[in-house]
Amino acid sequence: MPFTRFVETGRVAKCAVGKYKGRLVCIVNVIDQNRVLIDGPTSGVPRQQYAVNHLHLTKFRVRFPHTARTRVVRDALEKFDIRKKFEETRWYERSVAKAKRFSMNDFDRFKLRLARRERNRIVSAQYKKMKKVVVSNGMLFGKPRKGTKPLPPKREKKPEDATKKKKKKAPGKKAAAPAKKK
Repeated sequence: MPFTRFVETGRVAKCAVGKYKGRLVCIVNVIDQNRVLIDGPTSGVPRQQYAVNHLHLTKFRVRFPHTARTRVVRDALEKFDIRKKFEETRWYERSVAKAKRFSMNDFDRFKLRLARRERNRIVSAQYKKMKKVVVSNGMLFGKPRKGTKPLPPKREKKPEDATKKKKKKAPGKKAAAPAKKK
């Protein structure tokens, strides 16, 4: 799959560092290979120059003219409904989960540990029950017992494959040379 997230006018990005970290912005102009002009009217980021390596580019691109005014950028972002589309991505879900984990206090982490322990007990108990049934049927190791559901039939080899195979000589063994006559 070819690379598609180019630094271009209209590309929606997420600020990675600084005062506006985590906010969605839009690239308005490319200044040089290291800096771009960004604007984030819907997320409260004023128009400013920003380093490209401080941005995380998203897959979204909004169409508006080169170096458009803030009002035009705002209208394009609202028409594109960027907030809703970004909230549907896995990226947003992971960032929300990360923020939730970061904001946990000691007691929340304790409750989480107990909940995970209880969940693992339930899962382990159910797994052991299922394994016991499978082992008693004989489906886990070897052939099933009589009266249980049979294993699916094995696939037969095609006759074409059998004729194509040739016997291979064992490595390291050579045919004996005929004895010389005296």
